[in-house]
Amino acid sequence: MPPPSEREAFAAALFQTTDARLTGGHRWQLEDSGKIFTAIVAAIGQAEHSINLESYIWHSGEPSNEIVAALSNRARGVACRIVVDPLGSPDFESNVKPQLDAMGCESHFFRPMAQHPIAERNHRKIVVIDGRIGFVGGFGVRQEWVKSSGSSDPEWRDINLRIEGPVVHELQRAFAQNWQEAGGALLPASDFPSLASGGAGGGAGAEGEPRAAFVASSYSYVTNAQRLVLLAVASAHKRLWIWNAYFVPDAVLRDLLLRKRREGVDVRILVPGDKNDVTASKLGQRNSYPPLLAAGIRIFEYQPSMMHAKTMIVDDRVSLIGSINLDVLSLRRLEEDSVIVDDPALVDALERDWVQDVAHCREVH
Repeated sequence: MPPPSEREAFAAALFQTTDARLTGGHRWQLEDSGKIFTAIVAAIGQAEHSINLESYIWHSGEPSNEIVAALSNRARGVACRIVVDPLGSPDFESNVKPQLDAMGCESHFFRPMAQHPIAERNHRKIVVIDGRIGFVGGFGVRQEWVKSSGSSDPEWRDINLRIEGPVVHELQRAFAQNWQEAGGALLPASDFPSLASGGAGGGAGAEGEPRAAFVASSYSYVTNAQRLVLLAVASAHKRLWIWNAYFVPDAVLRDLLLRKRREGVDVRILVPGDKNDVTASKLGQRNSYPPLLAAGIRIFEYQPSMMHAKTMIVDDRVSLIGSINLDVLSLRRLEEDSVIVDDPALVDALERDWVQDVAHCREVH
C-alpha cells in the first residue's frame, strides 16, 4: 500500500478500493464541537437555491431551535429538505417536524421503524447548501453538542468540516440517494452546479493544492467504510493518530493496527473515558486495550465529556473526517460517510487539536 506521500499512487489506491477520486480545487474549515451549528446557521442565511440536511440525531433543544429559526428566515424560494433517522431522532416527529412543515420545509424519516425494524440505520451527518457548501463530521443536532444536558460537563468534543469544491457534488449525491429512498423526489439540476476543480491531470490537483474525496458507505458484504478504514490504516508509514467515539475494533482492524506498529508507525488512539454515552461500547473499547498496549500503541481517554469525533491523521498529508466509528455496526451495517483530504495544512490544524485534546486525557498504561 503506497503512503500518502506518493500522491498519485495513493489516489489510485483510493479510487480502485472505494470509487472515490481525489480532486483539487477545495477550501476547508474545521468547525469543532458546537461551532458547527454557528457555521451551518451562517450558511443557511446565505442560501440562494437549496438547503439539504440529513442527520442520524435530531432532537428538540437549543441547536435545533437555532437551525429551525435560520430555516424560517431563509430567502424566499429556497428549497429545504431534511431526512433524519427515527431511531436517533425519537422526538423529531412530535416536536420538530410540525415547525418545519409550517415553514414549507419537506422532511422525511429514513426507514421508519414500523416498516423497517432493522439495524441498517442512517448514521450520516451531511449538510449541503446550494450544492456548493458542504458540512460533514460527527455532530448530531442535540443539546449535548452545546453543553451536556442536565450536567455540569462541558459540550461534547467533536470534529467537523466545512468544505467547498468538487467533492460537494458527492455529498449531494449521498444525500439525494437517502432522500429518494425516504420518499423524496429527484433533486433538480440546479442542486448540482458546476464546481471547478484545479490542477493538472483532469482535476487531480497541483502539488501543494488541497485535494479531497468523499466516501459514502451502505450495508454490504464488504462496505466502503471497511475498505476506506483499512486502506487508510494500511497506507500509514509514519504515523496514525485516531480519534474515535466508539472504538471496538474487530480482529482484522486490530491485527492491522498491530502490524503497523510493528513496522514502526506511531499509532495513537484517542477515545472517550468514563463519560461515554454507550456503556457497552466503553466495555468493548477497554477490552480491546491489552494487545494494543503490549505492542506499544498509545491510548488516551478523554476526560471532560463525551469524545464523539471520528477522525484520522495518516502520516503528514491525509486526514479523514466523517461519521464512521471503528466498531462492527458502523463498519458493516450503517449508512456512513467520510471526507478524505490530502493537505498538510489540515493535518497541521488537526495536530494542534490533538495536542489540546491530549492535555485533557488520561493516558492508559
